[in-house]
Amino acid sequence: MREVSVRAEQWPLKEPFVISRLTQETGDVVVVEIAENGAVGRGEGERGELFNPAAPDTVEQALSVKEALEGGMGRKALLDALPAGPARSAIDCALWDLEAKLSGKSAWELAGLEPPERLPTVFTISLGTPEAMAAAARDAAWPLLKLKLGGPGNLARVAAVREAVPEARLIVDANEGWPPEELADSVGPLAEMGVELLEQPLKHGDDALLAAFPHPLPIAADEGFRDHTSLPAVEGRYDYVNIKLDKAGGLTEALATAREARAKGLGIMVGCNVGTSLAMAPAILVGSLASFVDLDGPWLLAEDREPGLTYEPAGILPAPQALWG
Repeated sequence: MREVSVRAEQWPLKEPFVISRLTQETGDVVVVEIAENGAVGRGEGERGELFNPAAPDTVEQALSVKEALEGGMGRKALLDALPAGPARSAIDCALWDLEAKLSGKSAWELAGLEPPERLPTVFTISLGTPEAMAAAARDAAWPLLKLKLGGPGNLARVAAVREAVPEARLIVDANEGWPPEELADSVGPLAEMGVELLEQPLKHGDDALLAAFPHPLPIAADEGFRDHTSLPAVEGRYDYVNIKLDKAGGLTEALATAREARAKGLGIMVGCNVGTSLAMAPAILVGSLASFVDLDGPWLLAEDREPGLTYEPAGILPAPQALWG
């Protein structure tokens, strides 16, 4: 018989994390554990309702299917029982972890993927002054940086970072923070500074403008993308989609979405919210299908879960089985 537990956790950040629309000081997550026959599967999702009052309570959502899970609900039935979101993601990832432990196979094998290798990931630079962002980029000494942008002076921020770390690869993320005129004025200079990808420059409701917008660097949908149901709306507008397990509602849907997006000719980025290594570990499987990987959430924390993932300049090492999968 199964036993299911659901709990909320809070993880302090090293310092406030600033993007165009919010400042975050803690990582607030839900952890689901499913115990069966001596094995325990675990999964984690972010409590998005703390940033979006319209979002459902993540803990309550997870608890709403506790009885069904204890009765044997699997991943396929879960897709119908809960909508996409972090509660379903935490449960889905816990079911993957449980299946791996009970079967004696790795999650990679169960997903039909190649054995894991180091996976290069970005290091995110929080929104700040040009001088502060340049200093953070120097201190990071990381080969691939993601710059959070917003408000006046965005090009100056990128220029300062480029001067500070001329060899680093750069992507930038506006988090829906730009009006259309700023996008038109910025894409050329960003491309000239070697920026490789621009994430979600316009508000989701304005992104129809991208269909007729020539741009010299690829643009990725993030806030304007959730799962496979979003694909028709982004085709012809975006070049990449940012797949996050919390948005897609788990690893099952994220893998299916990545494969469908690739078949449609869209590039893949895998992203994350603030969370511990438990949230990042299953996303690494999606990262194996992606061109850009942004799974640096644990770096923002004052302290990570133990055992956690190992990060090196060459990439993230595969998750230890004691963590997940």
